[in-house]
Amino acid sequence: MHVHIEGEDLIEDNFALFPVFIAYGITTVRDMASDLGEQVLSWREDINQNKFLGPQIFTAGRKLEGINSIWKGDLEIANERELEQMLDKLEDYDVDLVKITENTLGGPLFLKSVQEAKKRGFLVSGHVPIDLTINELVEAGFSSIEHASYLLRLGSDEKNIVNQLRAGTMTNSEANNYYSSNFNQDTAIHAYKNLSKTQIAVTPTLIGGKQLAYLDVDDHAQDEFQNYLTDRFTSKYQWRIDRMSGDTPEQKQARKDRYKLIAQQLPFLQEAGVTILAGSDAAALNTFVYPALSLHEELVLFQEAGLTPLQILQSATINGAEFMEKLPTMGTIDIGKQADMVILNNNPLLDIKSTQDIYAVINNGQYFNRANLNSLLEQAKQKKVELDNERK
Repeated sequence: MHVHIEGEDLIEDNFALFPVFIAYGITTVRDMASDLGEQVLSWREDINQNKFLGPQIFTAGRKLEGINSIWKGDLEIANERELEQMLDKLEDYDVDLVKITENTLGGPLFLKSVQEAKKRGFLVSGHVPIDLTINELVEAGFSSIEHASYLLRLGSDEKNIVNQLRAGTMTNSEANNYYSSNFNQDTAIHAYKNLSKTQIAVTPTLIGGKQLAYLDVDDHAQDEFQNYLTDRFTSKYQWRIDRMSGDTPEQKQARKDRYKLIAQQLPFLQEAGVTILAGSDAAALNTFVYPALSLHEELVLFQEAGLTPLQILQSATINGAEFMEKLPTMGTIDIGKQADMVILNNNPLLDIKSTQDIYAVINNGQYFNRANLNSLLEQAKQKKVELDNERK
């Protein structure tokens, strides 16, 4: 429920990975916008028409942002007139949802974007600007919060902090430091219970934070999945590695502590009744968050955090279908629904790691046994070598 099919110079590289998703038992993805928006929309239609093998795609196309954001290919807006123009463009694209992020998009226009997108009937997902409260976004019609890290704000008096930010008596940096150092679990649990009374869902995306937090501990040089990723694809990982290269031991430990605190929130969210969606934020720009495999790794992190295997399976199946308003046709096994199924060798209700031990996959009615799936992976491996050699 959270991937990015991205990179204007990675079109062939991304295309070669579509069968890998199937081989890993992932028959549907929600693409959360990228600089390849139009290309992904085209791929969405081609896959729906069975022109090539790949997971069914729901996509936000291109996301809304402020002027001169750091993200490539977004739809930048400075005022409400430009917002309407970009929403018109997204309607013409026939996107499945609207994604909004806050790199340079200020709170007031961000909030207006949520309201106007919702008014047009869109699901609206995204980040949480520091100068808005989560409650304001929910009331405006936000459908899902992407990344559970934002929920740490609910362990403090978020409304008071936002008011100080708006008054200019607190800086963004001071606010972030306050949220990190003054988190109160009971306050957060109370807020989660209030959230559960709304329709808001949360996609935790733990794996990205975990990979960065433990970069000084984990050696990814021999990761088998890199056999499917081109050198050009994995070169995109370097920017985050470089950005963290000067971290002090204290900063490295702080990252680990923050990751653990975020992960600890999942059982509380689940118990409160907040809908959890399984997504990894796999993307070329997200270091060692591998397409397809990272979802399985995310599920293991859910289990380590304290969710039951059943709850975890629901987060990766029925919850997503219900969120996308597709439950009548997908998300559960029933007569007349899409024939998308993963058959496992062992019971995932005993250990969620069993999702990685795949016996067969049925994708859109087409049956792939283990030999077929291995063949898809071998082809992807060969394509990686072929693309690398062409570019030398």
